Amino acid sequence: MDAQCHSNPMIEINDLRFTYPGIDGHPPPGSTPLIQDFSLTLNSGDRCLLVGSNGAGKTTILKILGGKHMVEPDMVRVLGRSAFHDTTLVSSGDLCYLGGEWRRDVAFAGFEVPIQMDVSAEKLIFGVGGIDPGRRSELIKVLDINLSWRMHKVSDGQRRRVQICMGLLKPFKVLLLDEITVDLDVLARADLLKFLSKECEERGATIIYATHIFDGLENWPTHIVYVAHGKLQLAMPMDEVKDISKLSLMRTVESWLRKERDEERKRRKERKEKGLPEFEKQVEGSRVTGDPARVMNNGWAAGRLNPTIAGEENFLFSSNRVLRQ
Repeated sequence: MDAQCHSNPMIEINDLRFTYPGIDGHPPPGSTPLIQDFSLTLNSGDRCLLVGSNGAGKTTILKILGGKHMVEPDMVRVLGRSAFHDTTLVSSGDLCYLGGEWRRDVAFAGFEVPIQMDVSAEKLIFGVGGIDPGRRSELIKVLDINLSWRMHKVSDGQRRRVQICMGLLKPFKVLLLDEITVDLDVLARADLLKFLSKECEERGATIIYATHIFDGLENWPTHIVYVAHGKLQLAMPMDEVKDISKLSLMRTVESWLRKERDEERKRRKERKEKGLPEFEKQVEGSRVTGDPARVMNNGWAAGRLNPTIAGEENFLFSSNRVLRQ
């Protein structure tokens, strides 16, 4: 392994702050950052487990690392370069982000429609050029892919295997995984995790894996990061976590989340006793305490429309709705 990989961090996050912008490109008035006070450094070979409750900010953090959201260049560095501003990180395959499903917008059908075209797995996988045949064959075997699968006939899990295979065809240096194994069966998931461990140990790759499924992960991560309400709560090597907590990985994370939930319930109760709103208003990922009318339809609504006809305030927002005459 290159000695330089040991001295230079693969991922550097320095006091990250992020708020989804409004329609004018600036944070909505009265909003607080969705992500704040977040700093993290990972080195070559690290396998980091990113944990937190739903809505904690895990996906947003991974997307920022993947260069999908713009932040100040010095806030997020991947391989010593700005994750957003240096597009060669992704185009070269050095930085790989895998999250969600293959989806697209379809006229009169809505948005986020799963891609189910009539094409074989072989055509998709072999259609990626400049790939090492040996690596491609290994991934097909690891994910147990039948090259004759037709994408419009297979299950969600089989479609997911093809997606993962295509995403891992190029040898990556940094890999970001966002709930990517949720559709896989036990064998496929175990074999994939074994393959990813080998990538870190033999090639010095760095992986951040966000998941709520802890089966088979007891000895997989080298580090664990716990985030709550967009803030870093804990970041330490797994060996230290095991020394502190004698519980299993799942029970340890469960204890953190239960404590967080209890504290949140206590906070809501106190707000209610003071006559304050029980919840802060949520607008497309930004916590907003001001007038929601000032920040609605901020450009991040994935096709949802605001009502434009008097009396339609309670009408279901949808990109393919038919307005009453």
